[in-house]
Amino acid sequence: MKSTLQWWAVRFSALLLTAGAASTEERPPLREAFADQFRIGVAVTDDQVMGRAPAEARLIARHFNTITPENLLKWESVQPEPHIYMFEASDAFAAFGERHDLFMVGHALVWHQQTPAWVFQDDEGRPATREVLLARMKEHIDRVVGRYRGRIQAWDVVNEALNADGSLRDSPWRKIIGDDYIERAFMFAHAADPAAELYYNDYEMVSAPKRAGAIALVRRLQAAGVPITGIGAQQHFSLDYPTLQAVEDTFAELGALGIKVMVTELDLTVLPNRSSENGAEVSRREAAAPELNPYAAGLPVEVQAQLARRYADLFAIYRRHQDVLDRVTLWGLQDGKSWRNNWPIPGRTDYPLLFDRDLLPKPAFWSILAP
Repeated sequence: MKSTLQWWAVRFSALLLTAGAASTEERPPLREAFADQFRIGVAVTDDQVMGRAPAEARLIARHFNTITPENLLKWESVQPEPHIYMFEASDAFAAFGERHDLFMVGHALVWHQQTPAWVFQDDEGRPATREVLLARMKEHIDRVVGRYRGRIQAWDVVNEALNADGSLRDSPWRKIIGDDYIERAFMFAHAADPAAELYYNDYEMVSAPKRAGAIALVRRLQAAGVPITGIGAQQHFSLDYPTLQAVEDTFAELGALGIKVMVTELDLTVLPNRSSENGAEVSRREAAAPELNPYAAGLPVEVQAQLARRYADLFAIYRRHQDVLDRVTLWGLQDGKSWRNNWPIPGRTDYPLLFDRDLLPKPAFWSILAP
């Protein structure tokens, strides 16, 4: 094992040095490398689409053919108050995508996180009724999806509706509306833009119980005639979790659903984990400790090599399942702006993506191009 990692370290450190001497335009675009296999995408920020990070915007336009907004289309961003909509950032997102001929995915219409508390309350702060919450859901989807009808091609309609055991999460949506809130969200989205692709998105699909729950959910929607186009598997992984076999099993089983399968949120933390909990539960918070932030001064070459090897192994799996895999989206462009730096412990220094803080391609970038 050690000799293998040393080989990767030497190989990709040399590639990185060679790449660093070349201009961005001389590097092979990822979208061309995977053109015959699947779309390759990235989650984008307000700064990148609104002109405040021009170097990052150029890198996105060169390397990717699909984009997803990291936060700018979530409910709290676009409708912070009742009947008050703020579309400046989302308009810039749509314009950026059109300008660069990118397939755009809207993220996310119905989620229990990053949704203002007022959505679930009446004027006195008590829980809203089923009828009121359904009306708010419909209004929000009509306004947001309707505004970008024919422009944003796909939507994550419902996000993270399942528990770890595959059962339905008892979110405010479910508590107030009932189990059919998922069906209603998809129907509202389809009515707002009948041509848009509609997805269910969740994390930890590599866990057999969670995956079984997602498959059961999709089959229930299909049996009810709900227009679901695809299922998105978030892949917020680490250097040693999950097993590669679990990733293989995920695509094999999701592929049997007969809808599009996507890797929607890919990143790989290199930092130690205090607990055995995995996935991407955004409410999770842990206390800081120096030993849990070991690479603040830089990433050792042997860890860089491990990261490159891990990315290479994952993309080898993606290639093997290209018959069912429609898209692979990195959850962020460069290490310095990754959410991983602040989750579940704020203020750490992580290295989870393909480009470093100077926007240079890392060994991991070259590893996925050289299977």
